Amino acid sequence: MRKRPARKLAHRLRRRPPFFHPVPLRTRRDGWSEARQCGFLAALYFTGSVGRAAKAVGMSRASVYRLRERSGALDFAFAWDAVLTPPGSGRVKRPRVDWRKVTNRELLGRISTGLVKPVIYRGKMTAIRRKPDNSALLRLVRRTSALAEHERASH
Repeated sequence: MRKRPARKLAHRLRRRPPFFHPVPLRTRRDGWSEARQCGFLAALYFTGSVGRAAKAVGMSRASVYRLRERSGALDFAFAWDAVLTPPGSGRVKRPRVDWRKVTNRELLGRISTGLVKPVIYRGKMTAIRRKPDNSALLRLVRRTSALAEHERASH
């Protein structure tokens, strides 16, 4: 009788999904909702396979790659890469955002949605943790106060 090799645990091979901005999409029953995006990252953490993780949330492998390539998916792509980077292989760097090119409307969108992260407990995703995006809020406050100062100085 052959002995099966021990299965490696997911936490030894991959990192837990970090906080990220979900990809902004219109609401559809069969689309990539916030919960599906978190579910995909959690399944990716457990399986290590993009195809199996997409299938676990009821989506195709091609659609998840299209989601990754959409505009506004930079944080989702970072979270994906962070999950697949083995622990101990160094720090995964978050992509730098050129804040001069981010509009006030986009900042308001980031503030209203905030950051999300799947909560993983006992081998499955149990909830979605939310966190406010304080950096976007402070950046918007700084911009509006500078605009108000400019208006007062010109009068």
